[in-house]
Amino acid sequence: MIDKRNAALRRFAISITALTIAGAVWLGFEDSWLQPVVALATAYALELVLETLDAWSAHRPARYRGGASAFVHSLLPAHITGLSIALLLYPNSRLWAIAFATAVGIASKFLFRVPVGDGRRHFLNPSNLGISVTLLLFPWVGISPPYQFTEYVTGAADWILPAIVLAAGTMLNAKLTGKMPLILAWVAGFAAQACIRWSLFGTSLVSALLPMTGLVFVLYTNYMITDPGTSPFARRPQIVFGAAVAAAYGALVSFHVVFGMFFGLTIVTMLRGGAMYAAHRAARVPVPAPLPARAAP
Repeated sequence: MIDKRNAALRRFAISITALTIAGAVWLGFEDSWLQPVVALATAYALELVLETLDAWSAHRPARYRGGASAFVHSLLPAHITGLSIALLLYPNSRLWAIAFATAVGIASKFLFRVPVGDGRRHFLNPSNLGISVTLLLFPWVGISPPYQFTEYVTGAADWILPAIVLAAGTMLNAKLTGKMPLILAWVAGFAAQACIRWSLFGTSLVSALLPMTGLVFVLYTNYMITDPGTSPFARRPQIVFGAAVAAAYGALVSFHVVFGMFFGLTIVTMLRGGAMYAAHRAARVPVPAPLPARAAP
């Protein structure tokens, strides 16, 4: 199980690194080179500091100990979080907003945890939470414009590039993360909420479905909503989770709330964390022992 998780982390990290480099060199990303540098520096440093403190307080060895391989694999989640935020947030030239969002995401893994089995697990998607908090606190920060992901691409490549990213992400989730039920439920739910908004509120159906054709939707579907650490493993909970995020998005957009994908995922992961904590508390409530039967007279 650990080997499969590490393999998934490696491929996620390689994919997002390749996209970052390709975007800066060939695809016309408008973000500066310093955005991923600042994000990664913040993510690495905070991950190492907080992991050291957490290991010390729990009297356990730090996860980055045990050689070069253990050190690298311990930093892969932070690497993915940092680059995800650098790709998706657009703070203009204010790099501290990238550092802030990254710090929120990394810190959330150590601050917001629920008991699971004999340990504790974080339940909020780090990169999504960092983006959501930053968008809420600083209205002048936006999301990277969708056109930038294919700005320098023309002709058939407009379709080929998203198809390659879609195929790579789908294969990764199908083989290593097992999140295909979640993906299918999310995509079907997104189409369903578009149809519901069209039938109830007269929303343009084409406009409501249009986000599904963009590379941002593909990246969100294959690389964010399917985060192995903060999404369910069993098939039925995956379906409920994906459909719930789509429903939350549809409700937020109906009330004219922008950035519904990020806020919707934050809401659903918070509700899931609350449900996990409630289930743990209920399991610990002692069941009263039955009263002894009275002896017959």
